[in-house]
Amino acid sequence: MHIKENPSGFHRFGALWTPSVLILDSDGKERQRIEGYLPKKEFRAQLELALARLAFVDKRFTEAEKAYGNVARQYPNSAAAPEALYWEAVSHYKGTKDHTSLEAVVEKLKKYPHSIWAEKAIPWAH
Repeated sequence: MHIKENPSGFHRFGALWTPSVLILDSDGKERQRIEGYLPKKEFRAQLELALARLAFVDKRFTEAEKAYGNVARQYPNSAAAPEALYWEAVSHYKGTKDHTSLEAVVEKLKKYPHSIWAEKAIPWAH
């Protein structure tokens, strides 16, 4: 929706800045938000990350794992890549209860040493 054409809708969703892209689940609940301009490749990576999140929230862990993995492989230099790796491992664990994916992602995230996602994985290192 365009802010000038639908200001009440803009404010209804609490949009703080334009552009704002909200990813809603089938019940209309917000699951991810992308605010501000992003270059085309980064936007695509963030959008695919959000779609993976929808699968995760719906407990479709195998689908989420695959989708997160695709983001990490297709956009390895994006800001979305370390987050995708983290959630790929979590999705695998949630779907299988195999904790080795959590330990393995610590090594993969070393490629992104300044990422908050690498720090979040530290407890899984052995």
